[in-house]
Amino acid sequence: MKICVFGAGAVGGHIAAKLAARGHDVSVVARGAHYEAMRDRGITLIHGAQTIHGRVRTTDPGVQDFVFVTLKANALGAFAEAAPRLVAKDTGVVFAQNGIPWWYGLGLAPGRPRPPDLSKLDPDQKLVRTIPVQNILGCVVYSANEVREPGVIVNHVPGNNMLVVGQADDADSARVKQLRSALNDADLSSPFTKDIREAVWGKLVQNLSTAALCTLVGATVKEVRGDPGLAVLSKRLAEEARAIARAHDVDPEGAPQRPGGGQSAGAIAHKPSLLQDYERGKPMEIEALLAAPLEFARAAKLAAPTLEAVVSLVVFKATAKGLYED
Repeated sequence: MKICVFGAGAVGGHIAAKLAARGHDVSVVARGAHYEAMRDRGITLIHGAQTIHGRVRTTDPGVQDFVFVTLKANALGAFAEAAPRLVAKDTGVVFAQNGIPWWYGLGLAPGRPRPPDLSKLDPDQKLVRTIPVQNILGCVVYSANEVREPGVIVNHVPGNNMLVVGQADDADSARVKQLRSALNDADLSSPFTKDIREAVWGKLVQNLSTAALCTLVGATVKEVRGDPGLAVLSKRLAEEARAIARAHDVDPEGAPQRPGGGQSAGAIAHKPSLLQDYERGKPMEIEALLAAPLEFARAAKLAAPTLEAVVSLVVFKATAKGLYED
């Protein structure tokens, strides 16, 4: 298949390398030295004791069978501008971001509670005007990766990676089945899900219970979980997140489990991407990861005092550094 990975950094590079190694026609969109290395030498993926090498295209690839959009949620405008060159009637556009996705309210069954206003996740409505709902596939990524050097990705959880994919309307279409088959064949576990929003909230419970606290105190997940006081706050955040999901007719406990069991990566001695972005001075995904879930609570008239306090603190800290604008 012809597959483009748009934003082939750590996670996207992992996906691209594995699919290319299985013989798919993979192209990548990236920037800087990392892009140049992939253009000249392809992608190298260090996967435990295994080294996987994939040759990829870096020139304009034309219309694709699937496009994986692995940009941060706050950078999706760049894809909206490029989409007409890549997306045709039958192209599956796979959005792989953390937090509440911009498409959450599209294809939602009529009987389910309506989400709050999510227009901040799609400024100027570029995405909704560009990508037809029938082309949209959600993707929840359970994988820990880093770019060790340009063109070289390290996966920290070999044997325990998972990509949960599903159409926005949860139809179990031939397109979804084809993609899951390709991912499973490439050692990217992709189990069936009847409700992609279960996977969205299942991952959010993890993110909400650790990422914000790690960002506030500058600590790893392991350090937050190991501190008695922070562990209590983490538990409260997880409980509030589950309650918010259930208020919107979603059971986060129904999300698929990783190959190793559960949903945790096991690689907890690392800093979440929200904290990494703060420390590196990069725009932070606060809207998708923190602000939008809080709006879901307000829409359901559900009290979430711990989340309310933590979001306010993170927003203040990020705004003071110029990394978030409400």
